[in-house]
Amino acid sequence: MPVWLPPALIALACWGVWALLPKIAVRYLDPASALLYQALGVALVAIIVLLSTGGKPAFDGRGVAAAVVGGALGILGSLAYLHAVARGPVSLIATLTALYPAATIVLAMVLLQESLSLRQGLGLLLGIVAMVLIST
Repeated sequence: MPVWLPPALIALACWGVWALLPKIAVRYLDPASALLYQALGVALVAIIVLLSTGGKPAFDGRGVAAAVVGGALGILGSLAYLHAVARGPVSLIATLTALYPAATIVLAMVLLQESLSLRQGLGLLLGIVAMVLIST
């Protein structure tokens, strides 16, 4: 089993549940309030991670900048997602927003010079077609 597979499956499980919980939250809270409580959950995990490093996380300005911008984009995406699920069906919204890996793949090819085989490209195309079919 590849070493990356167990954490990838854990991420799949966490994100699968995560995509549903905002719909429940916005039944009782406005999206901005739900985001604040979601950020509290992030802060709790961040504290645990900080403690696991002995209070001394690694530091490199480039990595910190990428992580901070990534965090900001992640939380902005979460806010947009909360607004969307407050107004529409989570089953369709989660499916549509699950297309984000297509953007990641294109950006990785352009910015990181990662390659995509014909087979992988076909898989990406079929994944996009599947998402469109599910969301319509």
